[in-house]
Amino acid sequence: MFALEEYTRRLEAVKKRMVDEGVDVLLISNPSNMYYLTNYSAWSFYVHQMMVVTLEDAQPLWIGRQMDANGVAKTTWLDEHHIIAYPDFYVQSTERHPIDFVANILTEIGQSRRTIGIEMDVHYFTALCYERLKHGLPNATFKDTSSLVNIIRLIKSQNEITYMKRAGKIVENAMTAAYECVQVGVRESDVAAAIYYAQIKGTKEFGGDYTSIVPMMPTNENTSCPHLTWTDRPYQKGDFLTLEIAGAYKRYHAPMARTMAIGTAPNEVKELAKVVEEGIEATLDFIRPGIRAEEVERVWSKTIGKYGHRKSSRLGYSVGLSFPPDWGEHTVSFRPGDETILKPNMTFHLMPGIWYNDYGVEITETIHITDQGVELLTNFPRDLYEKPVLSVISDEHTS
Repeated sequence: MFALEEYTRRLEAVKKRMVDEGVDVLLISNPSNMYYLTNYSAWSFYVHQMMVVTLEDAQPLWIGRQMDANGVAKTTWLDEHHIIAYPDFYVQSTERHPIDFVANILTEIGQSRRTIGIEMDVHYFTALCYERLKHGLPNATFKDTSSLVNIIRLIKSQNEITYMKRAGKIVENAMTAAYECVQVGVRESDVAAAIYYAQIKGTKEFGGDYTSIVPMMPTNENTSCPHLTWTDRPYQKGDFLTLEIAGAYKRYHAPMARTMAIGTAPNEVKELAKVVEEGIEATLDFIRPGIRAEEVERVWSKTIGKYGHRKSSRLGYSVGLSFPPDWGEHTVSFRPGDETILKPNMTFHLMPGIWYNDYGVEITETIHITDQGVELLTNFPRDLYEKPVLSVISDEHTS
């Protein structure tokens, strides 16, 4: 948990933005934003919970399931008067809804006729939530504030940068574990298990957290599909694969992707990897505070365009603390049209993957915008890794 001063500074920044956007009451359902403001981190987001920020109150108000209230009390800076639990008969009921309870609380504390901001475009706020909120607060005015807190999270404190650097050390260990485990006869699921072990084990100095996205590790022609995970298929000589994983420390993430082969990689993969690496170098050399997000993508596209390649998806996105199912912050993207000015202590997942119909190459970095330029949060070889094939002795010869 950070010092109380950091949480109060964050809360004041949120309130200032609320005033700027004409919002009296902010309803937060994104667990990343709850954590950002209070340090609340629990796997309770599978049921409805809500954090309420008002301009008048010095603390947020947490409303959630009764069995989770004690976790809030023990892990956050909120006092007992700002933790309100609803009975368990609200949980996954067809007769009543937790948002009805939330609406009643807002009415009781005199906030039912205010302008209320809600995070409409998050995974944890459903269409039914919105309908029940409108029904319970017919005199309120609602505004979509899905990115209000997220935008404040763009600029990291030094404490947050430290956490992300620790996450970077963890992902280095996890990628090393993957490289060491991949071999002829080893199942994809065994490699996924080695990655998970390294992610949670962390380092001698600090342990790891669960990541918001599972290991993505497609093989061969499936490398054209970057979000596939793993199977129980044993690897074979000549297989090539992409590995996109992350390290996480106290919910702060450092993603990284690499491409490898068992033996010699296909020529088209080798050539594409060289282009991607050159594009990364040119892009990293260009990035500095004061430029627009779209300019980063422009340098990348110009570099790979010399070789006839084109990437249709965004080049990267802001990243930091997060909860499943995504480690992105849902704010800035490196793509045409994003005119956000880069500032020191912003952090991004630079995502220069290129995917074609039957193969792909993915080599990525988590980066930190500094006062002078850019800093990598990981230190891991970027080149295509061709692992020597070991001889495999079958079970029948060892029995």
